[in-house]
Amino acid sequence: MKIAIVCYPTFGGSGVVATELGIALADRGHEIHFITYKQPVRLELLSNNIHFHEVHVPEYPLFRYQPYELALSSKLVDTIKLYGIELLHVHYAIPHAYAGYMAKKILKEDGIYVPMITTLHGTDITLVGRHPFYQPAVTFSINKSDVVTSVSENLKKSTIELFDVQQDIEVIPNFIDRKKYSPEFTDCQRSLMANDDEKIITHISNFRKVKRIPDVIHIFNNIQKKLPAKLILVGEGPEKEVAERLCEQLGIADKVRFLGNSNEIDRILCFTDLFLLPSETESFGLAALEAMINKVPVISSNSGGIPEVNKQGVSGFLSDVGNVNEMAENALYILSDDAILEEFKLNAYQQAAKFDILNILPLYEAVYEKAYAGRYKNSY
Repeated sequence: MKIAIVCYPTFGGSGVVATELGIALADRGHEIHFITYKQPVRLELLSNNIHFHEVHVPEYPLFRYQPYELALSSKLVDTIKLYGIELLHVHYAIPHAYAGYMAKKILKEDGIYVPMITTLHGTDITLVGRHPFYQPAVTFSINKSDVVTSVSENLKKSTIELFDVQQDIEVIPNFIDRKKYSPEFTDCQRSLMANDDEKIITHISNFRKVKRIPDVIHIFNNIQKKLPAKLILVGEGPEKEVAERLCEQLGIADKVRFLGNSNEIDRILCFTDLFLLPSETESFGLAALEAMINKVPVISSNSGGIPEVNKQGVSGFLSDVGNVNEMAENALYILSDDAILEEFKLNAYQQAAKFDILNILPLYEAVYEKAYAGRYKNSY
């Protein structure tokens, strides 16, 4: 099948999932066309079955804000016509599903019908989408999609509560490719980050307020008071400077490493003992899943879709949002005994393995077949 995938090309979870999905589909013989404003960060190599089409937005002084949705719709129309695309899969309701619908309307004039699958990832629903300015557009985009999927049961529930949804929503969870997390290197170079007697705690995110970066710092501060430890923070975002100042104020700046964005997440997680994810909300918790497949237990909040990934007392522990003291206590329980730590590491890996792409990919292919089979039945 010839499939066009529209996503954000950044380090965010939705872009990562969309890219990994496209790569896996290409490996199974599908022809995949990524359409976005730059090459996705996880799309390192193109192949005979993978193509990338860049969306250019011309600069016009007339526009205060350049019309990306218009440029994307036009690019979709051109690409679908040129390559005979059979199916469109967009990640995020706005602007991608919105632009996808406009492309479908344009194509209809030429007698071309391409079904559109929209995958909801989280902030398009819980943050941006619920804003009164955008809510009508999000509702419209969801209802005009041929098939809608969400990455967790919690996100499906939130979507139904927040919007007047007329569509069924199928839950297809995020995934990891387990075989990619079997590192060939045996030396994690742990000594570059910590001394032999120090535990390594890691947090990876886009450093937005919803991630509660100060909570990460306070949890670590409580941990390091009881046992030798280092904190590794991976990512960039508006809360990074806040975190740096807080580390200085607490007198722990020498125990915290800020690594910025990185393409070596597997190497960082290789030497990590514990992962922190105290977010205000997460639609799924892909960062936790990537930690767990690397045998790293997780201390997290119990918000959003995180409990569908991190299992209480098995792969880690969950606490109410903001309860940094309990999170630190749970972290110390895992870290203070090597036998307990090893048990949690193994459990984390086994829990993550349930989300292997080999288990999830057939669910997407079934959705594609459903949408394609009904392409002549659906109306605009």
